[in-house]
Amino acid sequence: MRFALCQISSTADPQENLATVRDEVAAAAANGARVVQFPEATQCRFGVPLKPIAEPLGGPWATAVREIADEHNVVVVAGMFTPGEGDRVTNTTLVTGAGLHLGYDKIHLFDAFGFRESDTVTPGEKPVTFEVDGTTIGLATCYDVRFPELFRALAATAPVILLGASWGAGPGKADQWDLLVRARALDATSWILACGQADPAADHGSAPTGIGRSAAIDPIGSVRERLEGAPGTILSDVDTHLVDEVRAKLPVLANRRL
Repeated sequence: MRFALCQISSTADPQENLATVRDEVAAAAANGARVVQFPEATQCRFGVPLKPIAEPLGGPWATAVREIADEHNVVVVAGMFTPGEGDRVTNTTLVTGAGLHLGYDKIHLFDAFGFRESDTVTPGEKPVTFEVDGTTIGLATCYDVRFPELFRALAATAPVILLGASWGAGPGKADQWDLLVRARALDATSWILACGQADPAADHGSAPTGIGRSAAIDPIGSVRERLEGAPGTILSDVDTHLVDEVRAKLPVLANRRL
């Protein structure tokens, strides 16, 4: 199955970002992609009030993405914000197209490096998977990558895990990202397709607005392709049979005792 990882730089305007999604999906579908992945916060970048942006999965922004997906016969995965508890929102990954329309709510909130996502975001409670053409696919978002137990849980059924991110910049952060995405592939012995926000080349204060470095990682932890900071697209042909081969040689899931 061919996946497109669309490394974009979201703006504060959901309609402008929707236009970007439309263009990127059309290009990815023309290149044979079945699943078109976008980063966390595709609907709207961090660093602006999110409550006025949030809308339910049945709202106009997510509905428009579903129409784009259906027009091109693909599944689109994109970060958005849905209403949360009180004045907070929920950091949701939308999955839509091919009869699917669901969301994963980010479990682990980024209360680190001086940023407090939990001040404005309600955490999710459970892992989410979905199926495309017989392949089960798991979902994770940004800070989730620091918690291997989520990836191990997803790996029980999912040979492919999509990780969307809007990674915060700072000393050592790029190295940490590169290490973590490879480590999670080895923990899970699954494909990790990590799609991040491009480096916006603008100062948005302490808001995590992306560093790029999207990557396709195979189940042995090897980087098949990686982008740098600029916007771009990875087209990754994922062979799920490789997962079976790797797990037969490196049965870390079967060998667990704790």
